[in-house]
Amino acid sequence: MDAQVTKSSAKEVSLSIQKSDIGTLYIVQHELLKEKSIDFAGLILKHPLTEECWMRVNSSKGNPIKEIIKATDSALESVKDLQKLLKSKIKVK
Repeated sequence: MDAQVTKSSAKEVSLSIQKSDIGTLYIVQHELLKEKSIDFAGLILKHPLTEECWMRVNSSKGNPIKEIIKATDSALESVKDLQKLLKSKIKVK
């Protein structure tokens, strides 16, 4: 996965993310939208063949990049919890 900031200000950031699955980014978007400080978190798949997604985040408070990092950390914790649950319930050979 490659990410590049295409536009940035104190309350808004736009990213170009390549070689990523949009489903993964939807999880990060979901975590962002849980935060009251986030006014907008949007994603688009620029074109299916280019594997490029665009993300824009507007924050009424704080740094939007820090909010994306926080949302990513939260998503990772949720996945780790799910993994623990599955391992405890399913015996993998």
